[in-house]
Amino acid sequence: MSGDAPTPARSRVEQSLRDLLDAWPDTPAFVLDRRLDLLAGNALADAFYADFAEADNLVRMTFLDPAGATFFADWRRATEACVANLRLALGHDPHDRQARDLVEEVGSASAEFRRLWGRHDVQGKTHEAKTFRHGAVGELTLSYHAFDVREAPGQQLIVYRAQPDSRSAEALRLLGTLAASSWLR
Repeated sequence: MSGDAPTPARSRVEQSLRDLLDAWPDTPAFVLDRRLDLLAGNALADAFYADFAEADNLVRMTFLDPAGATFFADWRRATEACVANLRLALGHDPHDRQARDLVEEVGSASAEFRRLWGRHDVQGKTHEAKTFRHGAVGELTLSYHAFDVREAPGQQLIVYRAQPDSRSAEALRLLGTLAASSWLR
């Protein structure tokens, strides 16, 4: 998900938005498309998702990566949200080949995905609090806000935030320190 990773032309994240992500060094911030592909993120977002083999798509990460079951403290709720968000993507473009391929890929590997897909729930990201279990810093409860990116329809800016002076805020500071020290080596 690194801010420097190339993305397909239709999923390009403008440099001004990448600069904005980097202006928030103390909170994970990233850009998603409708399929929940992670298109760009700041350094703390990269460190936040470091438990995953590949931080490329939230649906794959939640259902297919073994880290998903422990990273998301309420894995059931995370799975429901992922599937409902992916259904929303297909509502915007029922012919989106990449979204259909993702449904097929994850559905062939996960009975839970197939069960949830059959419910036909639709939901977008807005604002809520979630609890995560990070391998390096432990449990964090973060709220997030989702913002539509006007110049790039289908993209959303997601910004996580910890309550000030909380254990989660301290964990984010520690994660930032750990990430910075490993990048200096």
